[in-house]
Amino acid sequence: MTTLDPGRLEALAAVVDEGSFEAAARRLHVTPSAVSQRIKALEQRAGQVLVLRSRPCRPTPAGAALVRLAGQIRTLQAEAVRALTGAGAPERVPVAVNADSLSTWFPEALVGLPEHVLVELHREDQDHSARMLRDGVVMAAVTADARAVQGCRVRPLGAMRYVAVAAPDFHARWFADGLAGLREAPTLTFNRKDALQERFARRVLGRTPAPPVHYVPSSSAFVELVRAGLGWGMVPEPAAAEPLAEGALVALDDAGLDVPLYWQHWAIDAPVLVDLTARVTRAARAHLRPPAF
Repeated sequence: MTTLDPGRLEALAAVVDEGSFEAAARRLHVTPSAVSQRIKALEQRAGQVLVLRSRPCRPTPAGAALVRLAGQIRTLQAEAVRALTGAGAPERVPVAVNADSLSTWFPEALVGLPEHVLVELHREDQDHSARMLRDGVVMAAVTADARAVQGCRVRPLGAMRYVAVAAPDFHARWFADGLAGLREAPTLTFNRKDALQERFARRVLGRTPAPPVHYVPSSSAFVELVRAGLGWGMVPEPAAAEPLAEGALVALDDAGLDVPLYWQHWAIDAPVLVDLTARVTRAARAHLRPPAF
């Protein structure tokens, strides 16, 4: 297999991005049958299945590699047209970022982006965002995974410190006798992928307790509900600083929990990625704890 048809690659990328053959057809302005024929032809060329016909459609490992290739070709073509003509279509840059970075330091990296660059932010937990890189859904990600995804480069950004906090009244009720209260005190968790509260409790108690859990998938609502006394939770240090200083929150201990963050992106030297990487690295340096890894 020495050559691959760009139109077939784009059809594969559209199916994975949109989640179905029908939605991909609408995006490409063709019929679903045409999309299916292009995918079948590409699979015959590759000699294996490239996309799982599920809901939503998901790429196989080989399909993910070709989805990344399609995106890289699209990016490099756009850069070449811009270099030759000084103009061109806007470049869309899909990036996966965890919610706490989105609500604290990451927006600073996007201030003053070139007008032709359009970001598409995907909110994903830092422990799972590398999967979106592997699937070819995004071209860059803030991740907790230090291992480079195949076809990607990785660099350390720094550590996001989380502080275990609770409202004063909640603290007085559940933690008057110390952190043994973690066994039963109601907990706030961002979603079912969020393991920060479990990690903190396991470090303190030596095992993972099973207290009542509230799921709150919003960074701002999470902090407000901790302040309201619904439960205790791990809050990013920048978001906890002011309420702690005001006495609206109480820290459960002084250690906190540091989560190393990394920036992974496609291993191509496209100017749009070079510029974005410099911006993200600069913003991380200003707000995260220095890398100690």
